[in-house]
Amino acid sequence: MKRTISHLTAMMLMAAAMVAFAGCGTASDKKIAPEEDASQFVTLTDVVPDAILEIRYFGTYNFVGTRIDGYREPKALLTRQAADSLRRVSDDLVAMGYRLKVYDAYRPQRGVDHFVRWAADLADTAMKCYFYPDLDKSVLFDQEYIMARSGHTRGSTVDLTLFDMRTEKEVDMGGTFDWFGPESHPDFCGDPATGTYTGDNSKSPAGRSITAEQFEGRMLLRRAMTAHGFRPLDTEWWHFTLADEPFPDTYFTFPVE
Repeated sequence: MKRTISHLTAMMLMAAAMVAFAGCGTASDKKIAPEEDASQFVTLTDVVPDAILEIRYFGTYNFVGTRIDGYREPKALLTRQAADSLRRVSDDLVAMGYRLKVYDAYRPQRGVDHFVRWAADLADTAMKCYFYPDLDKSVLFDQEYIMARSGHTRGSTVDLTLFDMRTEKEVDMGGTFDWFGPESHPDFCGDPATGTYTGDNSKSPAGRSITAEQFEGRMLLRRAMTAHGFRPLDTEWWHFTLADEPFPDTYFTFPVE
């Protein structure tokens, strides 16, 4: 009888252990929605240690005038593929005496949603004089300065400029990051296909212009980025997307942290 009780006890303990193990396995194997999965992203400065960060949407100097939803830390995240390509860009530019300065990289969908809410509030024009003095805020949707989806949210787009190590200053590009207007277009005052400065400022509603040196700064950045697989945007000189991006249809939601 004593032996029988011992045997039953052992069997019961074994069964309980198996149930507990199965329960642990279920919890650890919980599936993550594709848009919440950050496993294929890296912290940019781990891959490109020479990059300088000025994450504008973590601070208040941006067109909204406040920290943007989803930016919990002043970090730049990118897909591994985009970060590796940007490292090659950085290596080329460092050899020429420049460093990359990054304003934004991966942008969570909640950040884009924040932009959309802000744009719909026509009374909020606190930052108008800094970023869109020539535009009425009501046209931002129609002219696609604000959109419900952004390439940044797919994880392989970056906004950046050049930092001159000789002068220890940003390269003068003739306009600020996130300026809403034709002055931000790569073809403003020149032809980006040939890199030729023309001085044609007819698209500027206020008659603004940039110099040949400022145009060349934009072209230097453009040449370095396109040489390593990044595709430029025709409305923003600072904006580039990896042409062979790994997640062309996924808009991620995890925060920047």
